[in-house]
Amino acid sequence: MDIPVWFEITSMVVMTIILIADLLLIKLRPHIPSTKESTLWVAFYVGLALLFAVLLGNVAGWRNAGDFITGWALEYSLSIDNLFVFVLIMAQFAVPRRLQQQVLMVGIIIALVLRGAFILIGVAVIENFSPIFYVFGAFLIYTAIKQAMPDGEHDEEVQREAFIVRVLRRRIDISDGYDGARVRTTVDGKRMWTPMIIVFITIGVTDLTFAIDSIPAIFDITTNPFLVFAANIFALMGLRQLYFLLGDLLDRLRYLHYGIAVILGFIGVKLILHALHVNELPFINGGHHVEWVPDIDNMVSLGVILASMAVATIASLVASSREKRAEKKAAISE
Repeated sequence: MDIPVWFEITSMVVMTIILIADLLLIKLRPHIPSTKESTLWVAFYVGLALLFAVLLGNVAGWRNAGDFITGWALEYSLSIDNLFVFVLIMAQFAVPRRLQQQVLMVGIIIALVLRGAFILIGVAVIENFSPIFYVFGAFLIYTAIKQAMPDGEHDEEVQREAFIVRVLRRRIDISDGYDGARVRTTVDGKRMWTPMIIVFITIGVTDLTFAIDSIPAIFDITTNPFLVFAANIFALMGLRQLYFLLGDLLDRLRYLHYGIAVILGFIGVKLILHALHVNELPFINGGHHVEWVPDIDNMVSLGVILASMAVATIASLVASSREKRAEKKAAISE
């Protein structure tokens, strides 16, 4: 079933209102959210996504609802990986904890704009050049291999951020300290940029990197631009609260990158299989579709995504718990 235009418009209006309300809440009540508050907000946004899926299923069919749930779960898992980089950025630039909500919200808005642009470009490319699925699949498999070797990837992130800092400091005057969430301040009568401008630019570059990873992945689930964008919005909505909810737990999720690697690798292979199904390249099977390759259902993809995240999370927590017990025993023996 096609999704009615009225449903798409109404959904976008409601989601925009929620995002604006979230922005106003940060502006009017800047604070460090408690664990209870963060938990309630994360539960609210997850519940909102599930409610949207139920409404979508009743209005436009359960296949569309299933595609949305799978795409949302995929984007949500990739967004958690995004949090690791946000933690590095906040620590590297010593962003005060009371300002981190504003920084995260700006990062989410930048991510939405970039992903929206990538979705429009991606849909146009797919409609006119189906072999792009081969490119998307190969890129995701390459990204999965990089995810399985996180040390190098994190080093690249740090180097990129350090390069940005060096370039900006050579070209503009930047103050030594923050002035709230402002990007401009006055020091001894001179107008200067604050370190917040570096934080925003660094987050923007990071968001661009993650958009390049995530958008090709979700195109394997669905090429419907509304479903793709809705999945991204719902995945990013609770990211700010999830950041404060997980807190130090992020450091304990040492195997999460393996789960992300499995997901990206699986989606990459699935994209290449799909490319073979719609093949038009003359040097592959004479330019004809390859019908004998398996067609993996989206429900299987959802199972792989959930299982990969669950196994990686449980393995991480078990390993951390064992380490703590070993440290306690060593301290007692001393």
